[in-house]
Amino acid sequence: MGILQPKRIATPVGLDMGTTSFRVVELKPTSGKPLLTHMGSIQVPPGVIVEGEIADPALASQALSQLWKETGLRDKQLTVGISNQKVIVRLVELPYMDEQELRGALQYQAQEYIAIPMDEAILDFQIVGEFTTAEEEHMMEVLLVAAQKDMVQKFVETIQQAGLEPEVIDVSSFALLRSLGETAPLILEEGKEAEAVVLMNISAGITNIVVVEEGIPRFSRVTAMAGDDFTRAVANALNLPFDEAEELKIKVGLPEIASEGETAAVPKLVEVAAGSRGSGWQDEGGKEAEAAEVSTYFAGEDLERVSKAQQALVHETHRFIDEVRRSLDYYLTQAKVASIQNITLTGGASQLPNLASYLEKALQVNVSYGHPLKKVDVAPSLLERAEREESSMAICLGLALRGVEV
Repeated sequence: MGILQPKRIATPVGLDMGTTSFRVVELKPTSGKPLLTHMGSIQVPPGVIVEGEIADPALASQALSQLWKETGLRDKQLTVGISNQKVIVRLVELPYMDEQELRGALQYQAQEYIAIPMDEAILDFQIVGEFTTAEEEHMMEVLLVAAQKDMVQKFVETIQQAGLEPEVIDVSSFALLRSLGETAPLILEEGKEAEAVVLMNISAGITNIVVVEEGIPRFSRVTAMAGDDFTRAVANALNLPFDEAEELKIKVGLPEIASEGETAAVPKLVEVAAGSRGSGWQDEGGKEAEAAEVSTYFAGEDLERVSKAQQALVHETHRFIDEVRRSLDYYLTQAKVASIQNITLTGGASQLPNLASYLEKALQVNVSYGHPLKKVDVAPSLLERAEREESSMAICLGLALRGVEV
């Protein structure tokens, strides 16, 4: 079963099987942008998908059947994305050879680049470039993908048990690139030095990090640090049930980062309310502040509770940023570029208030949000929902786009 090789299917349907929800979209090819005609999502219980792998096939299959029923999808063929520690992506340099010769050679040479035993792996590749060395040796760059057979087979069987047919198995990080390829600054202006752009999809259970140079994914990593870790941090700090901690996390977010020479008013008031600067509503200048501003901002939340939640989120954010930094530093030790200037965020957990500002300040890069809906037109009946859920749709849209772009 190939992973990278293109294959057109009758109706492009993309399925993203996430930790807390499954999401599907259907596109209709047109003479212009493809049209988003169906979209749907369904919540799944904890433990169905764990770190990107199917842990409970029976419940996963039931959820898929219900999702198709609720969404009104008739087409059973689909492209599904996989993203976990059992998927390996490597960009390797090899002496130039034709594709048929390369396919045979990789059966013997691929083990040098992947940790999965060859008899347990599904292997695929794509030639992405050619170059000549200083010694005038003709070389090529090959994007090599390997996935553990048993893990992939579990996805296939689970989907088939729901009466569906996984026509294409794709890598979620490639789907992310496909959905953001024209909405993130991937191609540089002539005369500029090469730069790398990071696409980062932060979901509930995993975070996909893809480093792209001039449209080519040169580094891909999956980390289990994601949105649920932020929720657990709040739950532990306040001894709350997970669902209640999730609601509070979304409501209060991270405190604003004060501009240089300024104080962020609302977080400072929260700090005062928590008793860390004495009693009374005061800013640094000792002036009385409007308590009403805070109560309006946090919709009546107890301010000590808000402060504890934000402190937990700040601590978890530092851990998350350290994880991202390690990945980017590792990439830069091998890369031809000197720095990374841009990060484009997608994923439901990326919407944590003020997270982009913390990433931007800590990593010293420009951070913006991706807009995968720019790649498609949307049926009028779906427009309001699609705009509301856009950030969570990047991967499933990218999966469906594979069916209209080959």
